[in-house]
Amino acid sequence: MPVTTAMSESTSIHSATLVSLESGIDLGPGLYFSDGKRKVDYILCYKYKKRRASKSRLSIASNGSIPAPLPGRWDNDPDAGAGEPEESKLTEEEKALMRDEFEAGLVEAGLQLEREKERSNGLGFIRLHIPWSILSREAELQKIKVPVKKVSVYIYKCLNLRSHLANRSTLCFDRKYFGEQIGLYFAWLGVYTQLLIPPSVLGIIVFLYGIFTVDANVPSQETCNESLNITMCPLCDGVCDYWQLSTVCSLARASYLFDNGATVLFMNLWYTAACFLEHWKRRQMCLKHAWDLTSLEDEEVVFQEPESLDIEDHLSGYLINVSTLLFLVFVTFSAVFGVAVYRICMLSVWSMNPDPEAKASVRMTVTTTGIVLNMLVVLVLEEVYGAIAVWLTELELPKTKEEFEERLIFKSFFLKSMNAFAPIFYVAFFKGRFAGRPGDYVYVFGDYRMEECAPPGCLIELCIQLSMIMLGKQLIQNNVFEVLIPYVLVLLQNYDDLNENEEKRPKQQFHKDFVLEPFEGVTPEYMEMIIQYGFVSLFVASFPLAPAFALLNNVIEIRLDAGKFVTEIRRPDAVRCKGIGIWYNILCGISKFSVITNAFVISFTSEFVPRMVYQYMYSTNGTMTGYTDHSLSYFNVSNFPPGTAPANATVSMCRYKDYRDPPWGPDAYTFSKQYWSILAAKLAFVIFFQVF
Repeated sequence: MPVTTAMSESTSIHSATLVSLESGIDLGPGLYFSDGKRKVDYILCYKYKKRRASKSRLSIASNGSIPAPLPGRWDNDPDAGAGEPEESKLTEEEKALMRDEFEAGLVEAGLQLEREKERSNGLGFIRLHIPWSILSREAELQKIKVPVKKVSVYIYKCLNLRSHLANRSTLCFDRKYFGEQIGLYFAWLGVYTQLLIPPSVLGIIVFLYGIFTVDANVPSQETCNESLNITMCPLCDGVCDYWQLSTVCSLARASYLFDNGATVLFMNLWYTAACFLEHWKRRQMCLKHAWDLTSLEDEEVVFQEPESLDIEDHLSGYLINVSTLLFLVFVTFSAVFGVAVYRICMLSVWSMNPDPEAKASVRMTVTTTGIVLNMLVVLVLEEVYGAIAVWLTELELPKTKEEFEERLIFKSFFLKSMNAFAPIFYVAFFKGRFAGRPGDYVYVFGDYRMEECAPPGCLIELCIQLSMIMLGKQLIQNNVFEVLIPYVLVLLQNYDDLNENEEKRPKQQFHKDFVLEPFEGVTPEYMEMIIQYGFVSLFVASFPLAPAFALLNNVIEIRLDAGKFVTEIRRPDAVRCKGIGIWYNILCGISKFSVITNAFVISFTSEFVPRMVYQYMYSTNGTMTGYTDHSLSYFNVSNFPPGTAPANATVSMCRYKDYRDPPWGPDAYTFSKQYWSILAAKLAFVIFFQVF
């Protein structure tokens, strides 16, 4: 049996010294056999139970992944509970015989073994050394090319390669130490981070343009209090009072920082995304040539023989997949609707507060708490959807490992992206669109009005929603899930080891490596960055600073990933691959869809098109003077249905955000000519955005 096959059929390994074969680097004491000459290439670890007979689970601690166990032998834990197969209920002596048989197979394959003294914590370690002749044979079988002459390797001040990676990640060392799969991930992450620089600069320009021109286009709070003495219709029925438009002047000024004349510069976003994809294709081809991957043949790991399953075996899995995915779509949109209902109810409840200051800030309070609630729901559902995606993929019974991974990635991305983007899509394209008008509102649950956008528009809320979910998700995932939790687990393991009543012996490196978290693959890393790419590309017109925040996050992410891969998780087995796989197709889909979403955000969510139409069609002097009054319609308060108007009010007329004919016109409250002109301009802008 080849060496690689013998190793892959075990259950868990750590290959902390595999690099020493390539570069002759000393990775520290204890990583040699007792003769001090033969280097340790792999460490076999097995667990045994004290004071009672039980299974000693043999594991290879090198890759930290969860490969398939040997069929019919040690693939189950006897302590897992009732209903386990009979093979898992073997005695300690029988397990020892199985270990001896496995070790004999390794020796027969040409490997050299040296057993370490068993420790009282139930762990046993066996050191493995692979002679040069065996390595040469396997390299020949795998067609691995080697240099014809010895190449000297320069190591900074005797730092070993592992320490160098932890302090200064380089692409060459990533590939040599971790393999091509992880090397390509860091290469792609580097290209993506570099291509974030142009849109980051553009977003900062848009933001600075808004700061410098806000005074000329949006009145200050003092000016609003003097000139915008406009009475607005109540935000809810019965308990809400009429309110003054001047109270939202600060909100309008904040909205202008992101929604101004320079926002249209993001029409060039498509070219940036296209350049990113083309640049990565060229970079990937260069790496394939440099890493000798052009002639690499895909090796399929077959789970099921093609003739072993028929259509009936797959049909039930497909039906469960479709029905479950539809149900999860319903759950996602129900969560978004639930948060919207929360905002609607809280607006009515908090509007009854007798405190005038609390009433003045009720809209911002409801919006902020709703966004925080949305973020928490997104984080919880993301973890749930990840587990469900694995279960659904297993039900499909894919034939090969590659097919399994592609289906799992597609399902995970579909569910997690839908979960992350659904609240933002709701605010961008649905909130306030179906709320109705005063006197003819749309209600949910009979008594609660559908929520509306503020007079400055929904863009500022979309901006806050995007920034909170994007930044909150990245901070919590990066700092808590990826850094803090693994660090705490290692501390707890070290604390347990200190409390053991065993003979104190110095720990070798493989003892420390064994307690590290297992490697779960690069899929979570890609998923995190692809979701971020969706935030940056799909809604960048609503939050121009998103690329800058993503750039800052990625600079930190590269360092966190480098430290995590070296110090916090078990070293993975090197995997050779030609590219990033299905992730490239997902990136292409997001890039194309982003053109559509940004076109509709600029046209229908922002105030860019209505302002342009007013300035060039309705303004008497070609300026924005009078735009606020032009964008508000009139409503006669006597037309309120009984019980919905505020009590003890002396107002005869109120205003609301819409383009409708006044109550004294022949077609009262119908859409005005201005409405149809602006709608035509919005649709024309979308077409222009798509074509050019």
